[in-house]
Amino acid sequence: MEQWLTLGAGMLATGALAGVMAGLFGIGGGIVIVPVLELILTFLDVDPAIRMHVAVATSLATIVPTSLSSARAHYKRQSVDLAVVKNWWPYVLAGALAGAWIAAQVHSRVLALVFASLAMLVAAKMVAMPVSKNLTEGIPQKAWVPIIPACIGCLSSMMGIGGGTFSVMTLTLFNQPIHRAVGTAALFGLVISLPGTIGFIVTGWNDVHLPPGNFGYVSIPGLLLIAPATVLFAPLGARLAHALSEKQLSVLFGLFLVAAAARLFYGALI
Repeated sequence: MEQWLTLGAGMLATGALAGVMAGLFGIGGGIVIVPVLELILTFLDVDPAIRMHVAVATSLATIVPTSLSSARAHYKRQSVDLAVVKNWWPYVLAGALAGAWIAAQVHSRVLALVFASLAMLVAAKMVAMPVSKNLTEGIPQKAWVPIIPACIGCLSSMMGIGGGTFSVMTLTLFNQPIHRAVGTAALFGLVISLPGTIGFIVTGWNDVHLPPGNFGYVSIPGLLLIAPATVLFAPLGARLAHALSEKQLSVLFGLFLVAAAARLFYGALI
């Protein structure tokens, strides 16, 4: 009983931290939730072949309410670019569904290594060049542009994150202010997490290695404990974001990604 109480407290604390990160950086909190849940599942002796899948799927499920809460907070501050959301959401959606399917086909270690590598690249840009020269003066309208939101949706769904990790970097490269990029990324989190969650439920439905209390790859106990805390703390993160300068927010976001990527590298390679 004491063991389960400790794990429950850990999940609640994880949800609170993830909620603050969601509002602060426009991420769904998955970059915090996934590695912590993976550790908890290790403690519960869940099969290592699906451990990361359960962590990713549960993370996406918790991101659904988190992203909604964070996006509403940013929308009230007029920092969500609805035009970009309108043009990109179908491609983000398609990518999220594809990412959930791809993730179900590979080993947990592959998911961790791919995300950690990409996170390091994003962090390098945000820390070393927080106010660097933009690639364009605005969002491009060329025929190849839909590939970008599709990749954001696919990679984010595979990693169990809400899209902020990739959306924020992409939008800032397209000359979008960091606060507006963060707010827009928060709304993309909902577009990614909902179909991604459904995809992981379907692909994991008949897996014989699933632990008790799972709905496909989604852990219902984890969802019920983490989700309320993320919703409660997301507005706090949004307030903190608007208290920082553009350079401060960029550097802080990058440093956070470095720490998260290092943790995933360690877990996958050691």
